[in-house]
Amino acid sequence: MSLQKVIFYNKSGQQLAGRLELPANQLPHNFVLFAHCFTCNKNLLAIKNISKSLTSNGFGVLRFDFTGLGESEGDFADTNFSGNVEDLVAAAEYLRKTYKAPGLLIGHSLGGAAAIIAASEITSIKAIATIAAPSDPVHVKNLLRSNIEEINLKGKAVVNIGGRDFTIKKQFLEDLERKTLPQIVKGLRKPILIMHSPQDQIVAIKNAEDIYVAAHHPKSFISLDGADHLLSNKKDSTYTGSVISGWAKRYLEIPPDKRVSSEHQVVASLDSEDGFSTSMKVGNHYMMADEPEEFGGNDFGPSPYELVSAGLSACTAMTIQMYVKRKGWDLQNVEVHTSYSKSHAEDCQDCESPGTKIDTFHRELKLTGSIDEKKVQRILEIADKCPVHKTLHSETQVITHLKG
Repeated sequence: MSLQKVIFYNKSGQQLAGRLELPANQLPHNFVLFAHCFTCNKNLLAIKNISKSLTSNGFGVLRFDFTGLGESEGDFADTNFSGNVEDLVAAAEYLRKTYKAPGLLIGHSLGGAAAIIAASEITSIKAIATIAAPSDPVHVKNLLRSNIEEINLKGKAVVNIGGRDFTIKKQFLEDLERKTLPQIVKGLRKPILIMHSPQDQIVAIKNAEDIYVAAHHPKSFISLDGADHLLSNKKDSTYTGSVISGWAKRYLEIPPDKRVSSEHQVVASLDSEDGFSTSMKVGNHYMMADEPEEFGGNDFGPSPYELVSAGLSACTAMTIQMYVKRKGWDLQNVEVHTSYSKSHAEDCQDCESPGTKIDTFHRELKLTGSIDEKKVQRILEIADKCPVHKTLHSETQVITHLKG
């Protein structure tokens, strides 16, 4: 997974801070926009776990702090629910201009309500997933019940939510009352996944039923049985992310699988638009080869020489363990550290000449176990007898022809 800090601006020109998570071994096939819960921020552990599940399935995920929260500019006391929706629209526009417009919108708790409304304004959104979302934004007033009178009398009040103090102004409550979520859901006509825990003590599961009844098909409901409102158990948030990934792929455009097959032991396939990011089938295993970013690659996989070094390291370790097991020696573990470079030959006559540099693999062994010095010397000799080592030292040939 690749994590990038991003900055974009809301409708009022204030900076909003976000984190863009990208898959480790491919370009994202789709981008996801994540709306966090009321007074939460982008770094909530559940949001991180859900994002990891999504990136492991090829999605790019933007999670950010709403205005006045976390690292974003602005005063939370001056914000309202409509502002959260506007922030989501601004985030979607940032993705559209900088990467690719988001196709999936996920919202947690009040962020779920905001996601539903924002989805009606963001044309690129093809699917919506809500987690523990209220069926009516005015539900937030339940969290402020003991302060409602003071807010109405004085115009604002300091309330404690989740152990933190927040100033809530009357305009925030008035804005919530103007939103009629069921009507918006009814007119949305986009696939929606509703996820909710029957044990949720903050937003009752009846809210999920109300959203489901109001929504048109295709609509789906998944019970997060045993989870709390914030999905504080890692298993619950990871499961949530994996379910959303699988569900969303039905409604989003996913590029065809580039896996290749061959009667040869290894096949590599590279499209003209993929730079150095090369799809490979190595034996029965699929992987990517690439070049580092400083050489113009995406670093989605090892470089060709890293693959050669990996073969030498693996073969050396296997050969040593096979030998010591036959001898009955106590070698609990062997590590083989290998790197490749162009170096001067040890016996070069004119070391200043560029032609004296040769391909060199630097290999170091780390041995764990009860091995005396005599056995260590023998192991060093055996390392040089591994088949890949012998191949690199022998005369080899590569015969190339066109495949019919």
